Amino acid sequence: MYTVLEAIATANPPYKLTQAEAADFMLKTESLSASIRKRIPSIYANSGIDYRFSCISDYGGDLQNFELYPHNWELTPAPTTFSRNQKYETYAPKIALQAAQQAIAEAENLNAQDITHLIVVSCTGFSAPGIDIHLIKHLGLSYTVSRTMIGFMGCHAAFNGLRTAHAICQSDRQAKVLLVCVELCSLHFQVADTLENTIINAIFSDGAAAAILTSNPFAQAEGKLAYTDGYSLLIENTEELMNWTIGDTGFLMGLSPRVPDVVVSHLPDYLQAFLKQHHLTTNDLDFWAIHPGGRKIIENIQSACELSDRMVADSFEVLCRYGNMSSPTILFILKQILDKHQSGASAPFQNGIALAFGPGLSIEGCLFQKV
Repeated sequence: MYTVLEAIATANPPYKLTQAEAADFMLKTESLSASIRKRIPSIYANSGIDYRFSCISDYGGDLQNFELYPHNWELTPAPTTFSRNQKYETYAPKIALQAAQQAIAEAENLNAQDITHLIVVSCTGFSAPGIDIHLIKHLGLSYTVSRTMIGFMGCHAAFNGLRTAHAICQSDRQAKVLLVCVELCSLHFQVADTLENTIINAIFSDGAAAAILTSNPFAQAEGKLAYTDGYSLLIENTEELMNWTIGDTGFLMGLSPRVPDVVVSHLPDYLQAFLKQHHLTTNDLDFWAIHPGGRKIIENIQSACELSDRMVADSFEVLCRYGNMSSPTILFILKQILDKHQSGASAPFQNGIALAFGPGLSIEGCLFQKV
């Protein structure tokens, strides 16, 4: 049996900002030092990002219409974790539903009642009953659908969702799995007078993506793209380089500038070990879907793995159009790769890899192959 990737769909909240508009918002905040304020234009301009999305209108800069932040440019008192999570409970189910509805519509010969398993991935909010219950009720899923929640794993969490879907499909010949990733990173914007926080504020965004994965015999899977395997590596003694904790004023992120160099230093051995299990090398890979944690990490991987511009174009384009949406981002990239392939805009492919990086530090990857 093969775990076939039947469809991917994406969704974003309504507020779309240019990166220049986002920088203007930061420059209006009155609690930042002159030294940080001076760095903001270049950090935002050199991020590789043109647009980002938010579930709230605040970042448009109209003080009187703020719905999360207080109506002053010091942005104090800072919104509490409770108030931020209330916004998450309001907005996350909406875009998760949009992505899921579209994924089901795009999958061949599938309706909502056919879904046997639901996997929801998110780390930017919590509630119970949560997004899974909302999706069951509003999609019209069976009330007996199997549910799995994957939380607080960060940018690579979609890979944990894909691995779970694969395990389900390999153990259940009737499995039809709906995987939904949704993150509202912009709710956790922090006004902290540090370069690290300024970079974090410059790259993260909001979005959702959904995928349908089904268990199929060869006759039904032939010619389709299948999830073959996943591979995980925890890099020793790197816990302090990336972290994500719950504070009184939202979820607080730590992100060291060393992350790209540390990840890339371990990537060649990781790829060799993973691909060797399938009698492949990097030369056999026809596409690369690299999570754009930031522009530098794509550039470093391109250089270290000697990838052509074509191989990293989709990762750069998703970063440019959406920013880093955490867990859904890799599905945005895979959707773009599949859309180009199906339209004939890209060369045929047989093998492809997806990669992402998260707290730990950890490297997560998965191998896709055409059946």
